Formats: sequence, structure tokens, C-alpha cells
Amino acid sequence: MRRRMCLPAAGLLLAVAGCGLTSGSPLTDDVEPGSIGRGEPLKGAQLTVTSKSFTEQLILGSVMGIAFEAAGADVIDRTGIQGSIGSREAVRKGDADAGYEYTGTAWITYLGHSKPITDPREQWEAVKTEDAGNGLVWLPPSKLDNTYALAMNQENAKKYGTRTMSDVAKLAKSDPGAVQLCVEVEFANRADGLPGMQKAYGMDVPARSITQMDTGIIYTQTDKGSCTFGEVFTTDGRIRSMNLAVMDDDRKFFPNYNAAPMINAKSLKEWPAIADVLNPVTARLDNSVAQTLNATVDVDGEDPHQVALDWMVEEGFVKEG
Repeated sequence: MRRRMCLPAAGLLLAVAGCGLTSGSPLTDDVEPGSIGRGEPLKGAQLTVTSKSFTEQLILGSVMGIAFEAAGADVIDRTGIQGSIGSREAVRKGDADAGYEYTGTAWITYLGHSKPITDPREQWEAVKTEDAGNGLVWLPPSKLDNTYALAMNQENAKKYGTRTMSDVAKLAKSDPGAVQLCVEVEFANRADGLPGMQKAYGMDVPARSITQMDTGIIYTQTDKGSCTFGEVFTTDGRIRSMNLAVMDDDRKFFPNYNAAPMINAKSLKEWPAIADVLNPVTARLDNSVAQTLNATVDVDGEDPHQVALDWMVEEGFVKEG
């Protein structure tokens, strides 16, 4: 029978001191090796897993922790760190051993580059090479690419016939009133957001046609059609649940944000089997999987750790004890 005994509550069991972590709770899932973890190559290891605080990261952190458990490790759950820098610094400093991170975030936010690399594999290679100097090892990336996009409801998609970002730019010229954009405040001001997007596509949308709002409201207003186009994240489960049409970034403007395991180099040296345990799981992750898992949490209200556990069992990666 499945045991789900401990899920840390934000603000109760997890604290951040500077960029380090001061508490956590052990994972106690009753899991055994399935297609991963055979022979329990991590038996004797005590590994700490971390993540950021949004849904997808909580799921990915749980996926990683469950994989380690099945391979025999004792796992401390320190997922749910607010912001981006805290979870990265925890792994870099050795307060945590591993977490899933995004290549574009590392390249632009952490490593300070202003221009993303178009090819996703080359982007990962560049991050891996540069971050090695920070004591971090990046294992092979997933196809899960949590990047920006513009989306619209099906009614507007049929009405305007737009399929690509170039189509949106053309529509903005031919029928300016048709393009009503809803975006987050951050996206409205980021170089890899609205300003850069308009420049890259020659898109001229007047300020009166751009409304800034919170993420959740963007989805609901786009679904209703109040926003012709809403800024979305490509792995968000609400895209599928609302059946939104996502515009293709045909000029490859937006950075690649492929999720990949980021491991403390000393931890990997001590426990090299970490790579063999995680690589098959990472290879299975893509946008379709992420949208489904994220929707189970954000739309259906399920617990992120339970969603991760169910998926790991369904995929055959682990077995219930």
C-alpha cells in the first residue's frame, strides 16, 4: 500500500538562511526499484533535493527525490524555495545535492548572458561548461521547455487564423485593434520578454492595447477572449485544460528553458550512480507530460508530491512497496 507520510509545508518545515537551507523533512515513500534504481546503487547515500516554489518545480523536485529513494538513498526534502537563486545556491554551496533547473534561467539569470543560444542542445552545453567552474554538473536535459509564448482561445484562433508569432505581427499591422495583449509586469519589461519580442518580430502594439496583470488572470481572460493574446508558459497545465492555441515562435526568439538535473559536483563524484538513476526519468519529460502533471495540481487540486509519485509508478520507474 502506498504511504505518503510527509510533505513539508511552506513556511513551517523549510527556512532559508541567506541562500542556504536550515531545515527539511525526510521522504518516506514506500517505493522500490522499477526500471530505475535496480540493485539500489545509492544505498547508504543521504541526499538532499531542492526546488523552487511553483507547481512544476515542486513536481520535478518530488520526481527526483522519489527516484533517489527507489535507488536506496535516504532523502531530505527541501523543495519549495521562494525565488530562483535560493535553490541554486543551496546546490552550489552543498546545502543540497541536486535539483531540476532550467538552461535558459542559468544562462541569462545566473551566468549573466544577455543573448540566448538558439539551439537547445548547444544552450545546455554552454551552461554545463560554464557552470562547471561553479562546482555544478548539469546532466543531460529533458525536452521539457518551459519558455514564454502567446496563446489565444479557439474562437479567436478560428477568427484570425494566426498560428505563428509572425502571423501576430502581421495582424497587428493589418488590424491593430485586433491585437489586445495581456502580459505579466515582468514580461512587459524583460529584454527576453515583450520589448525584445516586438523588436524581433517587427511587432508594433500600442501601449493602450497592452494590459499588465497577474499570471492566473491572464489565462482566464485569454480563455474568455477579453485578451486576444495572452502571455503563457508553454508547460502550464491551463493551456491544455482551457484548450488554448499557442503561437509558434517561428523566429526562435524566446530562450530555451529546458529542465535538466543540476548536481553538486562533489555529490556526483561520491555517488556517480545519480546520473544513471536520473537520466531515464529526465529523458521521458516533455511539454505534454509537464502540462498533464501541472494541470493535475493547478486545475484538479492534487498534491504535487502525490502527482509525481503516481507518474513515477505509472511510467514503471518505481514500484510501490
